[in-house]
Amino acid sequence: MTVIAIDGPAGSGKSTLARLLAARLGFAYLDTGAMYRAVAYLALREGVATDDGASLAALAREARIAFTPDGRIVAAERDVSAEIRRPVVSAAVSEVSAHAEVRAVLLDEQRRIGAAQDVVIEGRDIGTVVFPEARVKLFVTATPTVRAERRRKELIAGGEHVDADETLQAIVARDAYDSQRAVAPLRRAADAVELDTSSLGIDQVAEAAREIVLARLGADS
Repeated sequence: MTVIAIDGPAGSGKSTLARLLAARLGFAYLDTGAMYRAVAYLALREGVATDDGASLAALAREARIAFTPDGRIVAAERDVSAEIRRPVVSAAVSEVSAHAEVRAVLLDEQRRIGAAQDVVIEGRDIGTVVFPEARVKLFVTATPTVRAERRRKELIAGGEHVDADETLQAIVARDAYDSQRAVAPLRRAADAVELDTSSLGIDQVAEAAREIVLARLGADS
C-alpha cells in the first residue's frame, strides 16, 4: 500500500490539499488532526482535564473514533464533524495531542488504516513519526498572516465571528506549542518536499502536489 504523508501547521491548507490530492489519485483520505480534535471535544464535554494524559487516552480508546465514507468523523457513536471545529476545541487540542498516552492510542489506529489501503494522511507528525517510511512526504506551509486569515474565514463560514488579531495570535501560539512539545513535535521530515501555499490557489497547490507524487512514485517503481 502507498502512503502519502502531508504535514504542516494550522491553516496551511494541508487538509484541503489532502482531500483534493486523494480524490485526484483515487486514494483514501485520513485527517489525523480531526481524531485529536474529537478527543479534545469529548474531554471538554465530559469534563476530563486536558492535562490528564491517562484519562484522555482512556477516553480516546473508548470513543471508537471513525470516519464515514464521505469523510465525516464519528466519536462516541455520534457525528462530531461540526463540533470539533469550534474555537474552544481548537484552543484545547494542542495540549490534548501533546500527551504520549493519547498519541499511542490514535497512532495504532492511524497505522492500521494506512496499512489497509492507498491513502493520503495529513497531520503534524505523519512523515516523522506515524509513517516515517512513507513513499512521498509533503510539508505544507504558509505565512502566519495568510494562515490566520484562512482560519478566520473558515470560522466565519461556520457561524463563528472572530477578531483577525486574535486569530493571528492563536495561530502563532499554536505554532510555538506544536513545534516545541516534547512528544512528536511539528517539524519537516528531512526527505519531505516543502510547498509554500501563501500565494497559490488550492488548484495550483493540488496540481503541484500531484506532480510531485507521480514523479516520486515513478522514480521508486
